[in-house]
Amino acid sequence: MHAQPSCASERSSPCEHSSETKAAGTRVRSVALLIPLLLLPLLLLPLACPAAASEAAAQIEDPALRLQREVLDNGLEVLLLEDHGTPVVSVQLWVRAGSRDEGFYTGIAHLFEHMMFKGSKHLGPEEHAQLIGARGGRINAFTSRDVTVYHADVTAESLPLVIDLEAERLAHLDISEETLTSERQVVLEERRLRVEDRPGGLAFEALAASLWVAHPYRWPVIGWRSDVESVTVEACREFFDTYYSANNIALVVVGDFETKPTLAHITRAFGSLRSADAVPRRPTVEPPQRGERRATVHYEIQAPLLYAAWHAPATGHADGAALDVASLILSAGRSSRLYRALVYEDQVALYAHGGYMELSDAGMFYAVAGARPGVEISRVEEGFFAEIRKIAQEGVGEDEVDKAKRQLEVSLVNGLGTAHALANRVGSDMVAFGRVRPLDERLAEIQRVSADDVQRVVSQYLVDDQRSVIHVIAPPESSSQGEASP
Repeated sequence: MHAQPSCASERSSPCEHSSETKAAGTRVRSVALLIPLLLLPLLLLPLACPAAASEAAAQIEDPALRLQREVLDNGLEVLLLEDHGTPVVSVQLWVRAGSRDEGFYTGIAHLFEHMMFKGSKHLGPEEHAQLIGARGGRINAFTSRDVTVYHADVTAESLPLVIDLEAERLAHLDISEETLTSERQVVLEERRLRVEDRPGGLAFEALAASLWVAHPYRWPVIGWRSDVESVTVEACREFFDTYYSANNIALVVVGDFETKPTLAHITRAFGSLRSADAVPRRPTVEPPQRGERRATVHYEIQAPLLYAAWHAPATGHADGAALDVASLILSAGRSSRLYRALVYEDQVALYAHGGYMELSDAGMFYAVAGARPGVEISRVEEGFFAEIRKIAQEGVGEDEVDKAKRQLEVSLVNGLGTAHALANRVGSDMVAFGRVRPLDERLAEIQRVSADDVQRVVSQYLVDDQRSVIHVIAPPESSSQGEASP
C-alpha cells in the first residue's frame, strides 16, 4: 500500500524497521501540521464519488512544480521549494546509500545513521540534536535498503544553523574506535528489541532472506548480529568516504524560507565538501524463482504467524498502481476482503493484511496474518491464499476499485499537507527517478487502473509456485523437553 517509510523510496514493509532513530536514542514523530483548507473538498467527498474526488484533486495546485534544482561544482544536488503556507522549513539530507550498498559487513549503512549524531570536529556527541531541540525543532533519521535520510523540521530563523550543522558533520564526522564501540552496542540492543525478541521481526527477516537469494535486499537493514559485532573502524571510514561524498547526496529544503540567500548559504557551507571519483553499485540481478519456498521459525508464541511474499516490480513500474489497488481491496480496513473472510466470518485470524513494498531494484508483495490462539496456522494460510486466488479467478468489483483509488488519491494529496511530507516526496522521487513526478501524472496513473488490471496483476505476480512462506510457531514440546533434560 502507499505508505512512505522510512524510507523513502520504498513503500510500507510489514514489520521491518526502517530504523527511525533520534540521536539520543529516543523515537519521535515528525512535526505534523494541519492539512491546508484547500485539501478539504477532496477529503470530505463521499467514497461513492470517485470521479468528483479526481476532479477536486486535479484542481489542487502542485507546489512541487515550483521546485528549483541546482548542482554545486562538487556534485551535491540542491533541491529548493519555497512555500510560505506554514511557518516551518523541512531540511532533508538524502544519502544514496542503503543496506544494498554494503560490502563486507552488513548493517554498516544503519550504523552510520547512529554515528552521524555522535559528534564531529567542532561538536560533541549529541550536540547536533540538542542545538536543534533547544530551538523547538525536530530531528530524526531513517535507513532503508536504498537510502539513508537525515531530516530536521524547524522554523525559518533556525535554517542557517541546520545548514551549518549538516555541513559540519559531513566534513568532520568523528569516526573513531570510541564512537564505533558506543554505537555498536546501541545497534545490537536495537536489533535485539526489534528483531530477535519479536516474532514478527524474525519472520520478516526470514521472509526477505527466502524471497531474495542473490540480491542484497535479502539481508536486514539493521544487519546480521555477527557483522555488527565485528565491523571495524577502517571499514566505517571507507564506507563514509565512498558513499557520504558530495556527488552522492541530495539536499532538500522545503517550506518557509527565501530561495536566493539560502542557496548562497548552502553553496558556502557545502561547496568545499569532497567528491568521490566513483560510487560503486552492485550489479546483482535476482534470478527467477523456480518453485515455492517455505521455512519455519520457532518462537514461544501463543498465536502463530503467517508471513508470505511474492516478487513484484521495482519502483516506477507501470503495474505499481494496480498492485496498490489490489492491496487495498485485500486489506484496507474492516470492509476489506481479508478482514471480512478471516477475522469476521471464519474467525480464524486476529488480523490479516497485505501490501506492495516498492524498492529501487525490485519489489515485494507481502502477506501477514496472525492466527487466533488455538487455530492451526494452516487454516489461516488456506483462507488467506483462497482470497487471493478468488481475485485472480473471478476478478473484483468496480465499486471496490473505485473505493481503493479514492483512498490512494487522498493519501497522495495528503503528501502536500506539510513541509516535511512535501520534502519527503521531493527527495524520494529525485533519488528514484531524477525528477519529481507531477501530481497530475500520479493521479492519472491511479485513475487508469481498472478492475481488469487488478485481476491481471494478481494473476501475474501472486502465483502459488512463486511465493515464499514463513510460519512462526511454538517449538515442538519434545524439543523444549530435550533442551531441558540433562
